[in-house]
Amino acid sequence: MPRGDGRLSHDLDPQRPGPQDACGVFGVWAPGEEVANLTYFGLYALQHRGQEAAGIAVSDGSGVVVYKDLGLVAQVFDEPTLASLRGHLAIGHARYSTTGGSTWENAQPTIRATTSGTTIALAHNGNLVNTAELKREVAERGLDSDGSTNDTSLVTMLLASRPDLSVEAAALEVLPQLRGAFSFVFMDESTLYAARDPHGVRPLVLGRLERGWVVASETAALDIVGASVVREVEPGELIAIDEDGLRSSRFAAPEPKGCLFEYVYIARPDATIAGRNVHSARVQIGRQLAREHPVEADLVIPVPESGTPAAIGYAEESGITYGQGLMKNPYVGRTFIQPSQTLRQLGIRLKLNPLRENVRGKRLVVVDDSIVRGNTQRAIVRMLREAGALEVHVRISSPPVRWPCFYGIDFATRAELLANGLDNEGIRRSIGADTLGYVSLPGLIAATEQPKTRLCRACFDGEYPIELPAGNLIGKHVLEGVGRRVAAEASEPTAPLDDNFSSARLTPRTDLKPSAATPGGSATHRP
Repeated sequence: MPRGDGRLSHDLDPQRPGPQDACGVFGVWAPGEEVANLTYFGLYALQHRGQEAAGIAVSDGSGVVVYKDLGLVAQVFDEPTLASLRGHLAIGHARYSTTGGSTWENAQPTIRATTSGTTIALAHNGNLVNTAELKREVAERGLDSDGSTNDTSLVTMLLASRPDLSVEAAALEVLPQLRGAFSFVFMDESTLYAARDPHGVRPLVLGRLERGWVVASETAALDIVGASVVREVEPGELIAIDEDGLRSSRFAAPEPKGCLFEYVYIARPDATIAGRNVHSARVQIGRQLAREHPVEADLVIPVPESGTPAAIGYAEESGITYGQGLMKNPYVGRTFIQPSQTLRQLGIRLKLNPLRENVRGKRLVVVDDSIVRGNTQRAIVRMLREAGALEVHVRISSPPVRWPCFYGIDFATRAELLANGLDNEGIRRSIGADTLGYVSLPGLIAATEQPKTRLCRACFDGEYPIELPAGNLIGKHVLEGVGRRVAAEASEPTAPLDDNFSSARLTPRTDLKPSAATPGGSATHRP
């Protein structure tokens, strides 16, 4: 929905939730470089992973400043703002929410100060599953809430609650307590940190600049800032980078379970995961689809953009001509970002429109990446038939999504997943296709060139590699139920959207130089 200032927020139509991406994180330690600008461009490359909010934290060695707001990266930051964020290290975040609602308070990086005067800022890609347990520990320690309701803020508070330890030592104590998926970038005044959960569910890569280091969710973000890829941050690894160089330590034994859905949909095609180029993997998935589900047709068309590589592979393997049948508006975000409730039924047409001359009188193979609730595919099939297509054969480059994800992808609930209640024939009838074919799970896994044992496949087969909590102590809004804000906080007016620098109490944007940190709160700034 549009906000009053014209920016897109991420309010979803509650009747039509769709798949959403994992957040994007970026961190840089590079004295002498414009680290805020590097972080901006890194986040820009990761915009596909989160479109609700964006934020950057920066340090000049004397204090940490966070600037964040709801909206896309290019909407949140402008040149004057970036020019005011001076320092030698920075972290950034492009958010979509998996724990906690889409509010300003939940935008990242989160920030917290210790009683010893150190300030910690943290950005998180993934989702923890022991959030309720962590919330109780925070309460038992008597830590004051900062008004947020996300798991990231809890981790930041726990790191800051150990003033007798260095941030690095505190991290080695806190990280083993966390269960779930996390790829963290965090910082204090002088050091950049990166950590990945023992299963390595969400990606995180390390890159080298001529005068510094970079960590990011995807290799594409390293490319855009001119960093060379060094390696992936290993599962269970904590990296620290400061003036003494880079050092690595282990907080848990690695048990790799990388997200299989990254290969299908989330990651950019130009990214590399575990040594495998994502575009090449998707083309191979399309070839496998053609072998498993052949059909006589005149034209193979993709649902752009995520279906394009697989459609190329399907056409190559089948010998059917590849072409364009759907035109995408490049200025509209992913389907789940709706411009208004009243235009809900036209939402897909704002994003895609058929090329009538190409599809009229043709038997079409339509290749898409996944079916979650079926709304998009149903609308596409209807549009193509109205445009004159004789037949519409739908091919999906992933197996049926039957299980929700609790590790950083916000699928619909299991009751809303189309494949949970219907077999393939039922799904075909539901979307109105002439035929329907999904790639097999073994075929998808083979395309990644990773062994099955190193992949999280839970959304496809229900085998969750990280134990889930019993009862209802899980889900996007778990913290809203476990702990409520105190009355004084709840009665305070919502922070104005143009006061975006994180502080114990928000201050005007005219002076961004941080002063000393407030113990137990966020960094403060001189008004």
